[in-house]
Amino acid sequence: MNENNQFNNSNGDSFVRSKQNRTSSGDFGRAVLVPFLSGIVGASLVLGTCFGVPSIKSKLFSTGLSSTTSQLSTSSSNTSNLVDISNYSDTATAVASKVLPSVVGITVTYQINSIFGSGTQEGTGSGIIISEDGYILTNNHVVASSDRSSYYAIQEATGVKVNLYQDDQTYDATIVGTDAITDLAVLKIDKNGLIPATLGNSENVKVGEFVMAIGNPLGMDYSVTTGVVSALDRSVSSDGVTYKAIQTDAAINSGNSGGALVNANGEVIGINTMKLAGNGIEGIGFAIPISSTTNIINQLMKGEEVKRPYIGISGSSVEDTVSEKYNVPKGIYVEVVYEGSPAEKAGIQKGDIITKIEGKDVKSVGELNSIKYNYNIGDTVTLTIYKDGNYQDVKVTLVETPKEEQKSTNSNKEQSNDNSRTYVETIPNDDDSSLFDFFFR
Repeated sequence: MNENNQFNNSNGDSFVRSKQNRTSSGDFGRAVLVPFLSGIVGASLVLGTCFGVPSIKSKLFSTGLSSTTSQLSTSSSNTSNLVDISNYSDTATAVASKVLPSVVGITVTYQINSIFGSGTQEGTGSGIIISEDGYILTNNHVVASSDRSSYYAIQEATGVKVNLYQDDQTYDATIVGTDAITDLAVLKIDKNGLIPATLGNSENVKVGEFVMAIGNPLGMDYSVTTGVVSALDRSVSSDGVTYKAIQTDAAINSGNSGGALVNANGEVIGINTMKLAGNGIEGIGFAIPISSTTNIINQLMKGEEVKRPYIGISGSSVEDTVSEKYNVPKGIYVEVVYEGSPAEKAGIQKGDIITKIEGKDVKSVGELNSIKYNYNIGDTVTLTIYKDGNYQDVKVTLVETPKEEQKSTNSNKEQSNDNSRTYVETIPNDDDSSLFDFFFR
């Protein structure tokens, strides 16, 4: 209860009775006037106290309004359900105040070679301070563009600079580690005393909860936008890589990439990564869940190449058309089983269809990877496969991805291994007999 609304009674504010005259009218005063005045004073005291107590005041008002016309009663009923937005505003203000010092602006200079010659161009993004001594988390695509066409090619970044909140100085940054598969990168600047962001638990995020996106959209430094969690575990693809992302309607624009998506406690629950754009599209942005990145971040901070678990198959999706025509389940059709791989040791063969991993349905290699990457090298997982008209479970012990395949995967090229093969096989016409040959040869 607000102290200003309390009824306070002190000695200095105590009620004092007026002096009584001993006259012939004294009996009348004692019998009539004094009780009358006392009643007025008592009623005033009670009403004053009640109006100072919100719950009693509310009941008094509701009682009074109940005696009015039905129209006024209906209006009162509608307005009584309104929510005071001051709490929402206070939450947003507090979150912004807490997190803004932990978000940075990033400017990257690229070398561009084109048919007209060579030159430089700048790109901007955002980052999240993750240590007091200068380590910064951002998106890989902020610092490692792979954009190219027949007319031009963007080379590796030639310079990365970082701007801190309420700091006029610009700091040179070193790229410590990058990972194209998770679209993460870690930078380092030579400065201590920074304020690291508080990392939350994205596993506890719920649809509908408050979120704030903080970053540098379109070069406008340190902007905040608010919204809610629209959906969880959205499968989104970019540059041949599929992510499981948090969907939000908080505005995310160019330059927000690498910035923080935070909850009502000011904890980072995601790294803002991309949005859907186009006519008729409004408020659909995506963030990488922070809890899925912890192991990757630790490796990148050490400058290590990210180690990933490996099954050892190449495959493509069984689409609805094929599933219905040949009465086979949707899943991942195994095209190749690599020699000496965990898949081969588990008895998986070409032509098998992987339908589940650890009891979770998978319909693409991207979905298989997103689940597989939650496990460590050396863990044993159960794959459900469809073989010769029957389902069976097989145990697969994950090993480290071979170095030659790890390198090719990180280059974002289409690979024939289970770490990056995410394309969907083109379905031939119904009268094309090669369809059956492809799936069941």
